[in-house]
Amino acid sequence: MLSGPSPATNLSVEQLLERFSSGSSRQRLSLIKPVEERAEELAALGSAVLASFDPEGDDWAAGWILQVLQRHQPQAVTSLLSSDSSGWFATPSAVGIDYGALQSDLLEERLEEADRFTSATLRKLAGPGAEQRGYVYFSEVASIDGLDLVTLDRLWTAYSQGRFGFTAQARLLNALDGRYHSLWSRIGWKKEGTWTRYPGSFTWSLLAPEGHMPLINQLRGVRLMDAVLNHPSLVARR
Repeated sequence: MLSGPSPATNLSVEQLLERFSSGSSRQRLSLIKPVEERAEELAALGSAVLASFDPEGDDWAAGWILQVLQRHQPQAVTSLLSSDSSGWFATPSAVGIDYGALQSDLLEERLEEADRFTSATLRKLAGPGAEQRGYVYFSEVASIDGLDLVTLDRLWTAYSQGRFGFTAQARLLNALDGRYHSLWSRIGWKKEGTWTRYPGSFTWSLLAPEGHMPLINQLRGVRLMDAVLNHPSLVARR
């Protein structure tokens, strides 16, 4: 049976943008490709292309539009970000961390670099001891400021079509009734019972399994990841 053109092809770019920004999760997912196909028209809208989105939020529709423009119309992104080198999404920090590099890596889909930034930031947030030893103890997580954890999570959420980030991982864990041994294979950290080798065997792209990033060092055991996912600031975002 021959299929006709996608209904999205009959929409004006303004109508497509409205449907993408206000639709259900399922509707948005169906529009991912049509949005990319209309990159030139989206760029022509200028600042209006993001007018309905909140830079203090984590709406992945805005993140995808930015990634599409970065892929196909990078000059449009330069124009949108001309007044703020740290990126389009607001990135508050309680301890003065500049998240501009992370937002840039996520925007340009340099996900391995974004993951490394996230790991280094978690160590910095945990304190000098964690930075010196090169990893975080689970007992140090409670003292991490929630504002920075939320900023990290928002950026990963916004630039991954909602598929990556701490809350995405927590959502998957909840669906698995809290079974971490099932989570590892679900998010691609274990394959056929063997830990995925870092970094070469991880999938550093938006095609990775849901929850694949950011990497919380699984070799530190369940307690570290459990402490991060259950930090009060992240629990409040679910």
